[in-house]
Amino acid sequence: MPFAQIYMIEGRTEDQKRAVIEKVSTALVEATGAPKEAIRVWIQEVPKTNWGIAGQTAKDLGR
Repeated sequence: MPFAQIYMIEGRTEDQKRAVIEKVSTALVEATGAPKEAIRVWIQEVPKTNWGIAGQTAKDLGR
């Protein structure tokens, strides 16, 4: 069972997350030959204060 774990900064819409799940699932089906029913995708949203970029938080950078 292919399993994809994706970390993203918080703030994406449900439609955006739905699109990520769909496209990642399709890519795993194509790459592994596994049936779509066996694919699992987990999106972990990370608070902007917990995401660092070049020594600063994403929140401090206005992301």
